[in-house]
Amino acid sequence: MSGRFSPRPTAAPGVRAPLRSAPGTARTWTPPGPVDLGLVLTPLRRGPADPTYRAAPDGSFWRASRTPLGPGTLRVTAQRTGEVAAEAWGPGAEWLLDGLPALLGAHDDPGAFTPRHRLLAHTHHRRPGLRLTRTGLVLESLIPSVLEQKVTTDEAYRAWRLLVRKYGEPAPGPAPGLYVMPDVRAWALIPSWEWHRAGVDDKRAATVIRAVRAARRMEEAAAMEPEQAQARLELIPGIGPWTSAETVQRSNGAPDAVTVGDLHLPGIVGYALAGDRDADDAAMLGLLAPYAGQRHRAARLILLSGRTPARRVPKMPRADIGLL
Repeated sequence: MSGRFSPRPTAAPGVRAPLRSAPGTARTWTPPGPVDLGLVLTPLRRGPADPTYRAAPDGSFWRASRTPLGPGTLRVTAQRTGEVAAEAWGPGAEWLLDGLPALLGAHDDPGAFTPRHRLLAHTHHRRPGLRLTRTGLVLESLIPSVLEQKVTTDEAYRAWRLLVRKYGEPAPGPAPGLYVMPDVRAWALIPSWEWHRAGVDDKRAATVIRAVRAARRMEEAAAMEPEQAQARLELIPGIGPWTSAETVQRSNGAPDAVTVGDLHLPGIVGYALAGDRDADDAAMLGLLAPYAGQRHRAARLILLSGRTPARRVPKMPRADIGLL
């Protein structure tokens, strides 16, 4: 898919960026169809206090990323004309602006999805602005996905928040409190006790360290087909199908990368499509089989439908594992 690209170098009106930050640049892009920025970008947020992501009261969305050209901050806003306006700051600004269409789903094809269930047909119709994002960045999705292994989302979000704020750096541009995640060297040098303070056990910490030591190979996966990308990621001990799927859904915009091994998703899919809240992975994959090639989109639509069973698994207590 393609859209109209209108570059226009400018600085954010009335805002003086920090001296360490490059002047703000901007572009507009006209999507080929409806785009709901919230639906597209929310999967990139790791909890309501994610220091790399912000949904502002004015309807804009901010992201701080570590791009191949360096740190960058991106602000995206939908216009009444149907265009999307974006501004960016920092060494990675141009890279982020070049990737704007992919980020907002330009490579995604919602028309390839054919609903086979009334629930999905209804949700697909009500959510025409859903597009699958493609960030082109692997580690920024891989590392928080590793942190989410075998723990509650609250615990994982807390770990990500603490580690990014302590070992990352303030994002360039006019967004106080926004942070860029640590670079690969900083991740590799985090002391064991700091992982523990963040609630991250030795196994997950070791997996992150192995991944960042192979950062170049990991980032190459963003240009691969999703299946090959997952295979590349799973070469790292500690990264399995759950983690690789969660990553390529975001980095590669993979419409068929269904998450297996999840504690809740099989029951959600089973309940929505067959009234079976006790469905396992095999049952879930069977129910999603008619959507081969689009199984991740089908799962997203199910989650957006609101037809989900109440969770029966109690939250695990949070603790500093260094004290256990």
